[in-house]
Amino acid sequence: MEKTTVESPSVEVLAPPTRLASIDALRGFDMLMIAGGGQFIALLGGKTGINWIDGMAAQFEHPPWHGFAFYDFIFPLFIFLAGVSLPFSVSNGLAKGFSKNKLLGKVFRRMLVLICLGILYKNAPLNPFDPAQIRFGSVLGRIGISTMVAAVLYLNFSKAQRFYWALSILTIYYLALLLIPVPGFGAGDFSFEGNLVGWLDRHLMPGRLLQGTYDELALTTQLPAVCLAIFGSLAGDTLLSSQPIRTKMQKLALMAAGGITLGLLWNLLFPINKHLWSSSFILLTAGLSSLALLLFYWIIDIKGLIRWSFFFRVIGMNSLVMYLAYRFFDFNRSSYLLFSGIYSHAAEPWHEVFQTLGGLLLAWLLLYFLWKKKVFVKV
Repeated sequence: MEKTTVESPSVEVLAPPTRLASIDALRGFDMLMIAGGGQFIALLGGKTGINWIDGMAAQFEHPPWHGFAFYDFIFPLFIFLAGVSLPFSVSNGLAKGFSKNKLLGKVFRRMLVLICLGILYKNAPLNPFDPAQIRFGSVLGRIGISTMVAAVLYLNFSKAQRFYWALSILTIYYLALLLIPVPGFGAGDFSFEGNLVGWLDRHLMPGRLLQGTYDELALTTQLPAVCLAIFGSLAGDTLLSSQPIRTKMQKLALMAAGGITLGLLWNLLFPINKHLWSSSFILLTAGLSSLALLLFYWIIDIKGLIRWSFFFRVIGMNSLVMYLAYRFFDFNRSSYLLFSGIYSHAAEPWHEVFQTLGGLLLAWLLLYFLWKKKVFVKV
């Protein structure tokens, strides 16, 4: 790609890149798991008599506290992919002549929209006259805030500096939970009852906390979550660069190996915990996200095996629609009305499996209709 000079020394403008199908496909796979695919796989548990299917189904249940399952990886992957897309968006914007302030303004407005949509999603039907019962933490809000912070860093710091920013944030977060005493429990308590995250959120977070004593989407855990978007932006830089394909893949592989290894090692001191968004959890999921991105990039964009990914790309190009539609439209009820006359002949325990599968099919057909009409909803 041919480079042109811009006023910021830390940001390069590259010729607008071809859209990478691998990113859309991986985002679509991830959103499928968030919206209903994970539930479908979990429902298969104990129904087939096949051990590997039961094992896979068990991976779609969150551990009660410490520990890790594949389902814990799904949401962090989405934040990571928001970071991966950031260099592409910024590079395109700068190539069109947008200033850094204008780009940050767009990201800021996007953050506000996502926060508002997230509050509506988590509280529908929303009662604005009883703010004490509103849950302000949300998936969409977390994505918006993480992307905003990552964008500020992206436009003002080099790759190395952003990497050190992320490591510093994770270290400070760990030391805070390790050294700051919680009244009644002391310092270094990573338990459900005595952790610093819960104590801070109970005293600082307005509205309702999901678990009563804490909320994994509240204020404190936003700090480490930002690092996933930062790491994602580093991976996006790699894909956007004009380096040889082999070099790009080697860098993604190094990020994957480094994140997974450091996450597992840090687990010995700071347990992997999705509820706390522990530093070890962030590094592990960042490493796994890099690995997933590497595999999708190699198979789809390098090897050219793209047809199989169409199902996921349809979702990935309208992921926000998929997420909101599953909240505000009862696809499972529609599935029951349309298909129960067929699946009612199966054994009763399978009814909810087929109903969920039918709901996924209906949601995908909606997105396919939008894809055919070239309607792609973004904020």
